[in-house]
Amino acid sequence: MKSHTQVCVIGGGVVGCSVLYHLTKLGWSDVMLLERSELTSGSTWHAAGGFHTLNGDTNMAALQGYTIGLYKELEALTGLSCGLHHVGGITLADTPERFDMLKAERAKHRYMGLETEILGPAEIKAMADLVNTDGILGGLYDPLDGHLDPSGTTHAYAKAAKLGGAQIHTHTMVTATTPNPDGTWTVETDKGTVIAEHLVNAGGLWAREVAAMAGVYLPLLPMAHQYIVTDDIPEIYTRATEFPHVIDPGGESYLRQEGRGLCIGFYEKPCEAWSVDGTPWDFGHELLNDQFEKIEDSIAFAYRRFPVLETAGVKSVIHGPFTFAPDGNPLVGPVPGLRNYWSACAVMAGFSQGGGVGLALAQWMIEGETERDPRAMDVARFGRWTTPGYTVPKVIENYQNRFSVSYPNEELPAARPFRTTAMYDIWDGMGAVFGQTYGLEVVNYFAPEGAPRFETPSFRRSNAWGAVKAEVMAVRTGVGINELQNFGKFRVTGPGARAWLDRIMAGRIPAPRRLSLSPMLAPSGRLIGDFTISCLSETEFQLTASYGAQDYHLRWFQTHLDDGVTVENISDARTGFQIAGPRAREVLAACTRADVSAEAFRFFDVAPMTIGMAHCLVQRVSYTGDLGYEIYCSPTEQRHLFHTLWEAGQPHGIRPFGMRAMMSLRLDKFFGAWSREYSPDYTAAETGLDRFIHFGKNTAFIGRNAAEAERATPPARQLCAFEVAATDADVVAYEPISLDGEVVGFCTSGGYAHFTGKSIALGFVPREMAQDGLEASIEILGDHCPATLITTPLFDPDGARMRG
Repeated sequence: MKSHTQVCVIGGGVVGCSVLYHLTKLGWSDVMLLERSELTSGSTWHAAGGFHTLNGDTNMAALQGYTIGLYKELEALTGLSCGLHHVGGITLADTPERFDMLKAERAKHRYMGLETEILGPAEIKAMADLVNTDGILGGLYDPLDGHLDPSGTTHAYAKAAKLGGAQIHTHTMVTATTPNPDGTWTVETDKGTVIAEHLVNAGGLWAREVAAMAGVYLPLLPMAHQYIVTDDIPEIYTRATEFPHVIDPGGESYLRQEGRGLCIGFYEKPCEAWSVDGTPWDFGHELLNDQFEKIEDSIAFAYRRFPVLETAGVKSVIHGPFTFAPDGNPLVGPVPGLRNYWSACAVMAGFSQGGGVGLALAQWMIEGETERDPRAMDVARFGRWTTPGYTVPKVIENYQNRFSVSYPNEELPAARPFRTTAMYDIWDGMGAVFGQTYGLEVVNYFAPEGAPRFETPSFRRSNAWGAVKAEVMAVRTGVGINELQNFGKFRVTGPGARAWLDRIMAGRIPAPRRLSLSPMLAPSGRLIGDFTISCLSETEFQLTASYGAQDYHLRWFQTHLDDGVTVENISDARTGFQIAGPRAREVLAACTRADVSAEAFRFFDVAPMTIGMAHCLVQRVSYTGDLGYEIYCSPTEQRHLFHTLWEAGQPHGIRPFGMRAMMSLRLDKFFGAWSREYSPDYTAAETGLDRFIHFGKNTAFIGRNAAEAERATPPARQLCAFEVAATDADVVAYEPISLDGEVVGFCTSGGYAHFTGKSIALGFVPREMAQDGLEASIEILGDHCPATLITTPLFDPDGARMRG
């Protein structure tokens, strides 16, 4: 075993071997993999081996599509068989809500170019005759679904990596990993020591233990999963074609052909977390004891859905563990706080996602960014606030809901409330209905007295409709107050702060006591962030952005940090409120001695103020698109600040409002949102954020070359707003936009703008089509709704109220 390597991958499952192969594919040959036992040990060897493209996140679906398409390439490259069976698959819907979900997924697939199809019960029966279609409303057919040989596929990845120059060492136990001052890692094993420039944790069942060697906690947990293989079934082995995959979410099961019989697995409610306190190092090729009692109800349901199973004998029971993150997606990417340490863990659907994970991580390591927005699987989406006490109930909840309907407005209850602000009990007493962002309880809306304190999950307009409308109207006609905790906030200090910000941000860096808006770009020109920059002095700035992206952004800052600059994450150390609406200035003036007149405190001004007894930082800006102020303070003074503003607002009818109202208010102005209109999938010029790029500054800011190129040659697509003739359901995201029956674009977000009484969608269309009045259609839950492109904001189009 060599003593130095560019990359050391720990873990020889399908994911570790995929990462190794993709590193060689993209040009890094000085790479090695260390496996404590044999390849496929842990979860890979006993996996059911199914693969599919269906995923609620479009980028994850695309990575799954890449994975599936890769297998034939691996076979051709290595001469090894992956045991591919492309049999197609059907996901059944037995309720209107589940059918809505499948129609929404099919709509996404239309613009993605995936050839899925909605089937009726008769079509399902013709394709999968052993399914009892009683009670079935329809299904989604995906021709790419299938299954493979887990061991053969893993060894194909491994051989392909070796052909590219990689080394693989089995029976080599890693015992310690230590970071070195130069950014390399010392990896100690029972066969010697290796110095690695980069270290990849692909430890699978042991990923927690491997991470602990580096002093970090990864939120993942193994779950015990059970599937059954039947004896020979005549109705199966006499078929002319192989039986397709069938996912029956109502029965928590998936079914496929296995040889001359069937394989059926379950995501049962009475599930079992395995090795909560750590995976034994001597575990690897064992199975767990059979536990039929926990799947009794699921089996009974399966007998009704697939009657042929009731008389089939059981050939074998496979009961083994595999790992989940709290939301079911992988944990991939550079681990925040560690240099050159990478995660490739919690890939529970390894044969659907392993290839895409390997590609994305290799791109990230070699090219500095991924081809597609990785945030759905980015390890940074879970901050350092996560603990085993949080992870266990969330993973169990995710497992139990694996086949449940996933609603766009759903708020899952496990491990909540956990992180709260000083305002939690006050909001609760006022009827708050909470959601959560980055583990933090955030008010979605306030339920009227006597109304349910729960928003009904739905693809259509929910029971929150009336309450949200009332909050919107209160802001637009008087004044509303909303908590500011759920903004990511950073303090940048030092003599080099302005110069560093000029390089890291594409926009103008403001003068003291002013703020500016700026995109932050990757070298490719794609968006890394959408920031408010506040200059408190020449050596102190505050940056404000998405609360849920704070670790993602801090990692970027630390990667590109200069000497003489300090960046501190103060997201939870600085809190406060925004007040917005035509009476907001009167409320602020009533509780401070500072001059907040329009002339003294202009739009985009920043100033320290004493409000009541609280020392605050006040910014004249508002995401509502109305006259408004952001008021920041210490968490210890937050309750006092609230009572001060609340009392001052009483003569003006002040009312609290939540995030549902905020997202409705921004639609009046066509304001985009991070993770929706603004994400690493898009560039500044595509989204219109290029209007905030300061091309006149004499700085080689990150992404400048790409932004200049798009300035010279505008990109092919453009973000636009549409008024939609919707009925009881509005755009959520990724609905296709069609012109004359042809898909020409897709939506990024939408909803109902209560103040103007219109259903609004934001989305991309070809630039040459982005003309006011364009008539198109947007597919919402299977209905093609007329949509008209609009270019003038519905509220305060000239900004007179917001800036006045």
